[in-house]
Amino acid sequence: MNILFICTANICRSFMAEYIFKKMYSERGLSNISVMSASLIDMKGAPADPKAVEILKENGINSYFDHKSKLLTEDMIDEADMILVMTNQHKDKIVENFPDVKDKTFLLKPFSISYSECYDDDFYDIKDPYKLSSHHYRFCFTEIYVSVEGLIKSI
Repeated sequence: MNILFICTANICRSFMAEYIFKKMYSERGLSNISVMSASLIDMKGAPADPKAVEILKENGINSYFDHKSKLLTEDMIDEADMILVMTNQHKDKIVENFPDVKDKTFLLKPFSISYSECYDDDFYDIKDPYKLSSHHYRFCFTEIYVSVEGLIKSI
């Protein structure tokens, strides 16, 4: 199985999701899942956001030193069995550009909670902490962490 996390720039949210997933997955001794992350905008290989790196370090995740933002490609889309995005806007953009992947593109946050009806689409968005306070990064990390935990349980 190939999992692809996507966000706007691949320097905060999808980057953190990828490395959180890798750590949880290896701690559980699981195998047969490949995971990567990508961006919707071309960041030309920008490194991970320093605040995101700091939050990962604080939580014992240290295998990110060589991360560079990767622009989403059609090959990545084709290879992915599951595409996980951070916001409804990301999902809409992907489905608009790649209509055939609608059935394998999901918001990440709903994996963090048991199914319930929510009529506010923004509720399921994991907001971008970029250039905000450390509190916003920690909140974002927590949302991603519990969502990835739920994702792993569901696979």
